[in-house]
Amino acid sequence: MNEFLKVMKAASDPTRVKILKMLQNKIMCVCEIHTVLETAQSTASKHLKILEEAGLIASFKDGLWVNYRLSEGGQSPYATNLVRNIKHWLEDEPEINNLLRRLPQIDRFQIVDKR
Repeated sequence: MNEFLKVMKAASDPTRVKILKMLQNKIMCVCEIHTVLETAQSTASKHLKILEEAGLIASFKDGLWVNYRLSEGGQSPYATNLVRNIKHWLEDEPEINNLLRRLPQIDRFQIVDKR
């Protein structure tokens, strides 16, 4: 039951749901995620850690970048099913659609150059 609750708690936060929906469309780094969400990088990192610990997302290094993507499951049948199903959920949610429309304009190199 603990594994189930960990996945459900991770997916119960609106910001984390937005992150999952963004990652279903694009592999992203934390700087891109916090820019789209208009939140502090530390806040985005905390959400990413919770999602990763629940097995919903995975990270991998690419040079200096740490990239995040939806998990393919494996760790947990609950995480696998949630990731598989969330791709079809919230298709008509305006707030999610607004975030997803912004993704093509997000460029990590432009974000880093602004700092």
